[in-house]
Amino acid sequence: MIKNFKWLFLVSLTFVACTNNDDAVVEEPVSAGTANFSKYVALGDSFAAGYSDGALFIEGQKGAYPNLLSQQFAAAGGGTFTTPLMADNVGGLLLGGNVIAAKRMYFNGSAPVTVSGTTSTEVSTKVSGPFNNLGVPGAKSYHLVAAGYGNVAGVAGGLANPYFARFSTSATTTVLADALAQSPTFFSLWIGGNDVLGYATSGGVGVNQTGNNNPATYGANDITDPGVFAYVYNSLITNLTANGAKGVVANLPYVSTLPYFTTVPYNPLTTSVLGSGNTAVGQATISALNTQLYGPLKSALTYLGAGDRINLLSTTTPNPLLIKDESLTNLTARLTAVLTPTFTASMGATLGAQTAAFYGAVYGQARQATATDLVLLPTQSVIGTAPTASNSGLGIAPPSPLNKFGITFPLQDAHVLIPAEIDAIKVATDAYNSSIRAIADAKGLAFVDAKAIMTQLSTTGIVSNSFTMTTTYVTGGAFSLDGIHPSPRGYGLIANAFIDAINSKYTSTLKKHDLGKYRILFPSSL
Repeated sequence: MIKNFKWLFLVSLTFVACTNNDDAVVEEPVSAGTANFSKYVALGDSFAAGYSDGALFIEGQKGAYPNLLSQQFAAAGGGTFTTPLMADNVGGLLLGGNVIAAKRMYFNGSAPVTVSGTTSTEVSTKVSGPFNNLGVPGAKSYHLVAAGYGNVAGVAGGLANPYFARFSTSATTTVLADALAQSPTFFSLWIGGNDVLGYATSGGVGVNQTGNNNPATYGANDITDPGVFAYVYNSLITNLTANGAKGVVANLPYVSTLPYFTTVPYNPLTTSVLGSGNTAVGQATISALNTQLYGPLKSALTYLGAGDRINLLSTTTPNPLLIKDESLTNLTARLTAVLTPTFTASMGATLGAQTAAFYGAVYGQARQATATDLVLLPTQSVIGTAPTASNSGLGIAPPSPLNKFGITFPLQDAHVLIPAEIDAIKVATDAYNSSIRAIADAKGLAFVDAKAIMTQLSTTGIVSNSFTMTTTYVTGGAFSLDGIHPSPRGYGLIANAFIDAINSKYTSTLKKHDLGKYRILFPSSL
């Protein structure tokens, strides 16, 4: 009996050994499945181009998700994939020798700073194509079908895109036309982020153009009408698939979930520096503010039925920033009237009336920020600084002590996204995503749920290769220092999501990238 058990045990070991050996040496062959990767073109915006750390540069372009896709396509019949590389790893752009785009950033251990070196990429120096990577930083959906978008002569006046002008095949061509001229067998299209991003990064200073179907009248920071987006997107896909090409598309995350909008807390004001993101105000200063500004303001606003706009500052817990909310009822005139008797009693009629009018103008739509507001990343360097005539919203530089942004003077529209603006972004994005999914399903295209990926990154994080990627600024691993564009590892994550979608739709067996091989941030020297 014991011998039988020994024999069974040896047999089981043999089977285990054979099975493990087979797993080690037998790999599923890479196959294109029903797709044809022989001529791949990528259309999109800065994400497709490989923009990172606030600039476009060679190493960033090499790590763009279309380039990473093409590397895996090569093992399944993919052809050459060309990219209109910049002239250096410094980043930035020149037009006629004048700098029109900034250099890239790197992290020096305490903060993002600009790299040394000289920008050498001149827009008017054309590079010869055609190019497979047609990602154009700054492009909105309708720009991909706009004739003249790559006309060098139109760059200075804002009528053309400097990045596309470098590599467009002619002054009158479109991004779509340059793609179709290559007779692609496979394409990727990820577009639409910029259709709301300018509005978001401007703090909602742009216009929500919903209801306006004429893009020629749009400003740079406006939200694209969902009907315009749907029309353009359908046109793009219809043309790209007309000759039987297959492809992969992606929907859009809410741009308001990017680190650019979630890094700076709404309540950073403390008696001392408690940690990253806090602004030390000082206990004595807080006490003085409560007595001289916040207390009187709250009393006046309470009298006007708006006492919830301002509360006294705390010396024990973080305090919210003071912001302007243009969606609030403007109490300028009424606040001026309430404050006039107090100021005239201590200052005299003329000066008192002028001071009351100033307070009314400054605080008529002021309130303290809440967790539903999003403070823009660049605003971190503005908090506590003195407003100027150009950014105060008054046309004058306010006097001391009412000249501390976010503390004694409200941060302006350009510094913060308020709930109404966040909602406008979400409504438009949802409409765009509905159009993207509908045409993807109708044409049988692979679909990447980028919105779901971003939701996971910004909540639980995504675990890969034994590390966790999140949207945490600098250290999260997914985003670069500009807070909007991916890091090298983030682009790898995107490429893998595209590969998963392609494999699922077309029964291909493309291999994914090992994200552990990609750095989190670029160093100062490349």
